[in-house]
Amino acid sequence: MITDKLENIDIYSDIPNIAKDFIKNLTSDIELGRVDLSDDIYVNIESYITKTTTDAQFEAHNKYIDIQILLKGNEFISYTDKSILTVKIPYNEEKDIAFYSQPVNDYPRVKLDSSNFVILFPHEAHAPQICDEFPSEVKKVVVKIKV
Repeated sequence: MITDKLENIDIYSDIPNIAKDFIKNLTSDIELGRVDLSDDIYVNIESYITKTTTDAQFEAHNKYIDIQILLKGNEFISYTDKSILTVKIPYNEEKDIAFYSQPVNDYPRVKLDSSNFVILFPHEAHAPQICDEFPSEVKKVVVKIKV
């Protein structure tokens, strides 16, 4: 997992330029939905209410790296290596996702706000959408880059 300030996005040479350009031009008024940037890169723009740690769960993907950015609000993301977790819902090839059983509050977490981003790799399970003190509405962009 990598977390950094958005102003440093250009130093990550492994992120394709089309994804970096999209990220650098983001504004909080972008419409919700999916944007295809190329055959191997797409973006989900979503809005939701954050969850308590009790309601959050670990997930992981095999085919895509996630770059997660908040445009509105803040949330925490817990993370760990998926190899140490117990599968709760087996990997779904079509949706590229598996879910895990362990409670998320026993693992490290990072705070996302509108100034930073997190990059999550396929070996890393993550539990996004965790509230700060109380559940609140956020707007998030998830850039998906095929590995």
